[in-house]
Amino acid sequence: MQNEATIRTLKDLINSAQNSIKSAKKILSGLLAEDSDWWEIDTYWLNIYESDNEKIVEWVFTGESMLWPDGNTYPVPQNYASKSLLVQWSKLKAIIEPSGKIRYKIIEEIPFEIQKWIITKNGEKYQITTEKKAYNVLMAAITFHKCEIWDTVTLRVPEWKDATYAVIETVIPKA
Repeated sequence: MQNEATIRTLKDLINSAQNSIKSAKKILSGLLAEDSDWWEIDTYWLNIYESDNEKIVEWVFTGESMLWPDGNTYPVPQNYASKSLLVQWSKLKAIIEPSGKIRYKIIEEIPFEIQKWIITKNGEKYQITTEKKAYNVLMAAITFHKCEIWDTVTLRVPEWKDATYAVIETVIPKA
């Protein structure tokens, strides 16, 4: 009898949580004033756990930060994202040592395609401009690859998911 009541209570709590998430997504979409579908990324399996006195947090990379299923974002060092060619929407983990030092590791790289385009600048932001759209680029990638405006680069973008960020893979030498 008590198990049935507990199961009923748990089902109610789950339904309530799902309804709250739906409402939060709707509100966020309105605030972003765009077709933002970040929640369609498979985040349900992401975890926070401990191993050997280290805290391990699994995330989805948004192009400049980490997104956890609760909707919070946390920064990722630009030099790490640039040097590891971290493609937007890839899954990664942060390993937090007792000293506070954080190490990052890619768990699952999202399938990506490689394209060739040029670097442009929009105000203070560097971008990669393609036939279809302009992608943001991390400043660390520009400095790491020693890029300049109008340089031709190869870049990585998610194969199946719309992205706002591109990752510079290489700079193509000028003729």
